[in-house]
Amino acid sequence: MFMELMPLLKERTLLITVARVDERVKVNVIPAKVKEGEDHALTTPLSLTGSAEELDSELGRHLVSYVDSHLALGNTLAETKAEMDAAAKAARQKVKTTQQTLKADAARAKKDESPGPAAPATDTTPSLFAAQQDAEPTTPAAEQEGEEEKTTS
Repeated sequence: MFMELMPLLKERTLLITVARVDERVKVNVIPAKVKEGEDHALTTPLSLTGSAEELDSELGRHLVSYVDSHLALGNTLAETKAEMDAAAKAARQKVKTTQQTLKADAARAKKDESPGPAAPATDTTPSLFAAQQDAEPTTPAAEQEGEEEKTTS
């Protein structure tokens, strides 16, 4: 039993409890947290209940499977964290590079602007009323009035 737990014991402390429940035996293997903020999946306990004979014959096999799964999960979490850290670093670097490029482009644009005199601003706000005074009437009633004025003149 302890040989199967050795790979896990290298990384963390284990709490093992054994209790008698009716005529059966219950064994719990509970991994302790190594550091604060560690993923809770790494502290998932193993709990087996069976007769003494069943546990004698099967406990070792279940412990090997549990330890292998636990170690694989730890490795997967570490790899994922490393990939996420690398991606975050690359994103920060890209933003920094983009900001530097934008600053350089803005400096070049400002340098390229000629300091010549500014064109005078013209106040050319269009007026609806001025356009109507200069335009010929286009409605049928206005055209008739215009024709009557021409014929009477």
